Amino acid sequence: MVEVTVGRIGRAHGLGGEVFIDLRTDEPVRRFTAGATLLLGDTGRTVEIATVRWNRGRLMLTFVGYPDRTAVETLTGQVLGTRVPVEERPSEPEEFFDRHLVGLRVLDHSGSQVGTVTDVLHLPAQDVLEVAVDGGERLIPFVAALVPEVDLAAGHVRLAEVGGLLEDIE
Repeated sequence: MVEVTVGRIGRAHGLGGEVFIDLRTDEPVRRFTAGATLLLGDTGRTVEIATVRWNRGRLMLTFVGYPDRTAVETLTGQVLGTRVPVEERPSEPEEFFDRHLVGLRVLDHSGSQVGTVTDVLHLPAQDVLEVAVDGGERLIPFVAALVPEVDLAAGHVRLAEVGGLLEDIE
């Protein structure tokens, strides 16, 4: 089993212990169910989901043992995770878990290795690959126009031929 980040606890809503969840998964219905136990960041603690509801397209949860706003506000900002089997894959073929991307070789359009994926950043506009290259790192938006090929079996991602993508900014 490996740990997968599925969300982050946002602000409290009302007085009854509900919180908004900033999603970090494309499968919220699968990951957030009443009775499910989630990991609280790197604390070693867990929380059990008491209730689940959607409010204007945003996920809201309550947790067992956190009956009111004051109690649940102690969790604000905590990253939520779950344990999944190592072999588990996302349900869609064009989706990837971060753990599958980190460590992949990064190839330019001609097939030459230019770096290695060191992290996946989840930014509001899109996901971004952090790539270690000679002399530093580069941030590459993880969109099909710039990263048209992801081959997990071969252990690489291939970049599109885009001028300036890997050059230093002066």
